Amino acid sequence: MLTSLLGFTLVAALLTISPGPDFAVVLRTALGSGRRAALCSALGVAAGCFVWGLAGAVGLTAMLAASRTAYDVLRVAGALYLMWLGIQALRSARRIRTAGAPEAEVPAAGREASGDGGGAPPVTPLRAFRTGLLTNVLNPKVGVVYMSLLPQFIPHGAPVIATTLLLVAVHAALGVLWLGGVAFAVHRARAVFQRPRIRRRLDQATGGVLLALGAAVGFETAR
Repeated sequence: MLTSLLGFTLVAALLTISPGPDFAVVLRTALGSGRRAALCSALGVAAGCFVWGLAGAVGLTAMLAASRTAYDVLRVAGALYLMWLGIQALRSARRIRTAGAPEAEVPAAGREASGDGGGAPPVTPLRAFRTGLLTNVLNPKVGVVYMSLLPQFIPHGAPVIATTLLLVAVHAALGVLWLGGVAFAVHRARAVFQRPRIRRRLDQATGGVLLALGAAVGFETAR
């Protein structure tokens, strides 16, 4: 069990630091709503891991893999959700540009209080958690990866559900550490990131990434 756990931890760490929708969502939340909301978003992502882990343990993930229609429906829903998040980010960037206040005229305290330098109002921790959760749950690739990866690290004779949850807990913990680190890094540099021009560019970048990810999933599904 220890050997399996160490091996899975290494693989899970590589998966965790790979850029993807979860990273983009937490980064955007940290920029717009601060460290607390970003941490809640990371916890939502971790909760989504447990949803997929349980689903895989009881066979739902296998059903999704076997049913092309069910898999495609979930992928389309996930693609639309990512694109919606991307549009929200681009709209926030547009609001910042429309505000048009010169950076020197915007007090630093005011920028910090508004949370986004003139963009959309900060999201609540509960909403941030829900966004992280949905981003993960609506990504069927997580379920397929779990279905193909987790069995390789479950020792023969070990209880499947308990061991699955243990491995998922390792992956979720790594995710919270990594995404939480991103949230803290953005928070430490908030004086730079809250400058309207920089914030607008970052919103445009994260919005473009989310739109591209959603479009790529939709295109791949339609093929």
